[in-house]
Amino acid sequence: MSLWPPDVQERAKELIGRYPDPKSAVMPLLYLAMRQDGYLTETGMQEVAGWTGHSPAQVQSVATFYGMFKTEPLGKYLVSVCTSISCMLLGSDAVLESVEDETGVPNGETDADGLFSVEHVECLGACGGAPAVQVNYELVEGSTPDQARFLCRWLRDDRPETVNTDEMQDRFGGRRSFDWAIAEVDRAIGPFPAFGPYGTVQKGDE
Repeated sequence: MSLWPPDVQERAKELIGRYPDPKSAVMPLLYLAMRQDGYLTETGMQEVAGWTGHSPAQVQSVATFYGMFKTEPLGKYLVSVCTSISCMLLGSDAVLESVEDETGVPNGETDADGLFSVEHVECLGACGGAPAVQVNYELVEGSTPDQARFLCRWLRDDRPETVNTDEMQDRFGGRRSFDWAIAEVDRAIGPFPAFGPYGTVQKGDE
């Protein structure tokens, strides 16, 4: 019997229905569990196992292999700085240091107030706009140490309920990989990828 509320169960059914085998939906359901509990709890992973037909150990092995699945509580804002080769060569180490200094949060940690989590990550797929930073998986390209510091100050002082990649890019970004052409109006509601079926996005017209 599922412990998830009815609306989350409906989302789980919809996600599973996208795959020929329920086991293939393990990663989307892990995001659903993160959205439900704030991070991946033991109960959440057991829930995913029940929906997908995996054993709890198999679900845990997926959850602990991929860095985007978090098994510890996160802050309101997850600030991720890419430190792969392209970003590193263009100064991402200094960007990460700036984020750590401004937030007071070392890489891999969350502050006591539950406001910031900070991490360095591997390639974000924005090498042409390096250094790349994400806030709750919303991308900012061409960041500098000063811009990253101003970004963190804005998050701390204004505490926006949602974040949007275009807004942050305009205010705190620099050179982009390419012209994005289509405006991004949807907004991330928390430290999870903004995706409608996960219930983690605020639509731009809301």
